[in-house]
Amino acid sequence: MTPSDSNSAEIGLIGLGTMGASLALNIAEKGFPIAVFNRTTSKTDEFYANAGDLAERVVPTETLEQFVAAIKAPRAIILMVPAGDAVDQQIAALRPLLDKDDLIIDAGNANFHDTNKRAADAKEAGVPFIGIGVSGGEEGARHGPSIMGGGPKPAWDRVAHILEAISAKYEDTPCATWMGEGGAGHFVKAVHNGIEYADMQMIAEVYGIMRDGFGMDAAKVGEVFDTWNAGTLKSYLIEISAAVAKANDAKSGGPLLDIILDKAGQKGTGRWTVIEAQHLGAPITAIDAAVAARNLSSRLEERKAGEAIFGAAPKSLSTEALSTESLEMALIAGKIVCYAQGFQLLRTASENFDWSLPLPDVARVWREGCIIRSTMLNDMADALTENADQNLMFAPYFSQKLVETEGSLRRVVAAGALHGLPLPALSNALSYFDMMRTGRSTANMIQGQRDFFGAHSFERLDSEGSHHGPWKQG
Repeated sequence: MTPSDSNSAEIGLIGLGTMGASLALNIAEKGFPIAVFNRTTSKTDEFYANAGDLAERVVPTETLEQFVAAIKAPRAIILMVPAGDAVDQQIAALRPLLDKDDLIIDAGNANFHDTNKRAADAKEAGVPFIGIGVSGGEEGARHGPSIMGGGPKPAWDRVAHILEAISAKYEDTPCATWMGEGGAGHFVKAVHNGIEYADMQMIAEVYGIMRDGFGMDAAKVGEVFDTWNAGTLKSYLIEISAAVAKANDAKSGGPLLDIILDKAGQKGTGRWTVIEAQHLGAPITAIDAAVAARNLSSRLEERKAGEAIFGAAPKSLSTEALSTESLEMALIAGKIVCYAQGFQLLRTASENFDWSLPLPDVARVWREGCIIRSTMLNDMADALTENADQNLMFAPYFSQKLVETEGSLRRVVAAGALHGLPLPALSNALSYFDMMRTGRSTANMIQGQRDFFGAHSFERLDSEGSHHGPWKQG
């Protein structure tokens, strides 16, 4: 490690894990000298040694004091440390070393409630703080992520030139935008991750139909995904699903997908999205089902016990009864419903938290760099620009798509039910669609029940006010 240079860095970054190291190299590559610090000094040494030509724009430091001294005032410092207590501990260690106008930027996967609290504490102390959601994984962090900012607008503006420079670009437009005050940026990132869960789950479900229903091998499934990636479903997730399906295992020589254990992990952001949606009364049924499916996937021994008791379902399907084209159409319909739910949640949160979230900009920010990037998001941005208050399912472009594809979604879900192929996300997407197209629901029965056992009252179709039934008479 070379000695740190005083006041030579444009920005600082703490935390040289996979994402932090990639983001630091991205910043340096875009021409901004950056000071770096990691609690484990050997990791800083390794990062600097492997920085190559970019090392000339990297200032490695061994102590927080050296780190702070290496950054030009007023300072801007990015935290890439694990969410939770580690962020608070790092802020507490930094603040005594900083000037009043030095900016701390939490770029980790923070719960937006924590970001709200940190923003409120910073405001009370008269010091700047912002929280930004960063999506795109290691590759995005290194070459261009999607960035969702939250906090005071003037604080965002101070570093917007750097964040826009390092972000992904869609037709030269930076995929980095200020979303609103407090934890708005981290909330948008959480909803992104919830949509990501559902998108991935629905892809896995149609993969299951091809594998277990049609008896297709992994390579053939990959070819189907490749075909879909040339059409309406063109997206990063379909692209990588094709690559995963076609990959061969160096050890066994067979398809790698066939030997991957079927237990899906999660880091919590999808769960946070579902929990917050419940608090806000915003139904996100496809996302909820996807989170539950991941939880069920971890119960491997229970699932095996269930198969031993009940037997495996008769899964074989005829490709004449259900084609890969039907699966493609079903996935398009499910995707539209899933994203419509996500944007409805953002709209509800914006109203409840007084954020004024720029929904068209959210869609634009997600067009490149992030995990859910897809061509469909450009159409969503256009639809939201035309009417940001409308459910995306009702926008002319997407309502027409649903008219064209909902029959396939219905046939796929029905075939899954009849042949024992679990389709939780697609099934819940279909149920949501059906409820949203039903002018007269069955909730009148629920209101009657509630009034019967709890005297909760109900409204009538033919008169205003609260009413009770004759349940107690006689």
